[in-house]
Amino acid sequence: MSGLDLTQSAARLTAALVDIESESGNEKALADAVEEALRKYPHLEVLRDGDSVLARTNLGRAERVILAGHLDTVPIAVDSTGRRNVPSLLQGDWETGTLRGCGTSDMKAGVAVQLVLAATLAEPNRDVTYVFYECEEVEAERNSLGRLIRTRPEWFAADFAVLLEPSNNIVEGGCQGTMRARLTFRGARAHSARSWLGDNAIHKAGAAMRRLAEYQPRRVEVEGLEFREGLNAVGISGGVAGNVIPDECSVLVNFRFAPDRGQDDAERHVREVFADLDAEIVVTDSAPAARPGLHLPLAAEFVGAVMEGMDAEPTAKFGWTDVARFAELGVPGVNYGPGEGSLAHKPDESVDLGQVVRCAERMRSWLGSAP
Repeated sequence: MSGLDLTQSAARLTAALVDIESESGNEKALADAVEEALRKYPHLEVLRDGDSVLARTNLGRAERVILAGHLDTVPIAVDSTGRRNVPSLLQGDWETGTLRGCGTSDMKAGVAVQLVLAATLAEPNRDVTYVFYECEEVEAERNSLGRLIRTRPEWFAADFAVLLEPSNNIVEGGCQGTMRARLTFRGARAHSARSWLGDNAIHKAGAAMRRLAEYQPRRVEVEGLEFREGLNAVGISGGVAGNVIPDECSVLVNFRFAPDRGQDDAERHVREVFADLDAEIVVTDSAPAARPGLHLPLAAEFVGAVMEGMDAEPTAKFGWTDVARFAELGVPGVNYGPGEGSLAHKPDESVDLGQVVRCAERMRSWLGSAP
C-alpha cells in the first residue's frame, strides 16, 4: 500500500481513506497509514496508542482546540447495484461530485479534513490536538476515546472540541443522552391446551407495549435549541415452545433524553413510566447527554466562522456522540463535518465532495486567521 498524501485535496484524500478498509476492530492498516503520514511533519508531536493515533502542535498558544474523528466503519456491504461498497466510486468531479463507499459520510470525509489541516497548518492561531480513534461504531466499552481520556489525560486538556461527524456542514450543538432498560415480565408455565393453569408472561408485556405506543415524548428547548426525546421498544424476547405458556418475556426499551436531564433523572423517568406494571426494570446501558454550549465565546466564534453566509442555523444533535465525553471533561464541543448523517451505515452511503471542500476551507480559515 502506498502512503497517504496529506497535501492533496480533502476530497481526494477521502477516497484514499475509504479504500483502506477499517471495520471496527480492524483499523490497524488505516491507523498505520495515518501514523506514517503524520510523522513526516516536524511541527506535530505524534502518539500511537493501540490503533488510535493522536497528534498535536505545541506552539504555546493561549488556547487549544481538539479535532476528533473515528477511523472505523460499519461492515462492508453490497450496494443497490450489487457492487461491494469498497473501494470508493467517484461520480462527477472532485470539486462538486459524489463519492460513494463505506465510510464516505461516516466519517472518513471528516477524518480527511482533519488530516489535511494537521499537515498543512504548521502555525495555526490556536494549538490543535488531532484525535483519530478506533471502535466508535460498536459498544461503548470498546470505544477507544474513553480509554484515551483515562490513560492520556494530558492530551485532552483543551478549551474547545470539534467532532467531525457528518452534519451537512451545519453545527449541531450538544447531543441526546441514551439509556437502555430491560423490562422483564414473569408468569408461570403450562401446557397451552390448559392455559388457565399458567400465567402468560408475553400477555403481561402487552401492557408495556401499549404504554409505549401512547407515550408522548417531550420537546424541550435547551440553550436555544429544540431537542426531542423518544422512548421506544427496540427488542422483545420470550416464549418456550409452540405448545407452552411462556413464563418470561423481556422488552428492551431505549430512552433518548434531552440534555436538561442527567442520567439519574432519565432513569427515574423510565421507572415512573412503567411503575404500575408488574415488571422488573434493569438499566443495561447509559450514556449522558451534552448541553449545546453555543453561547460560550469559542463556540460562538466557531459558529460564526464556519456558517457565515449560510441560509441555516445551528441545530440540536439528535443522537448520542462523543461530544458527551468532552462535556464530562469540562471541554465544550460541537458536531460539525461534511456528509449526510441519514446516509451513514447504508449500503449506498455517499458524500457530497463539495461539502468536503467547503468544510476544509472554512476550518482552515477559522484556524488560520488571527484569534
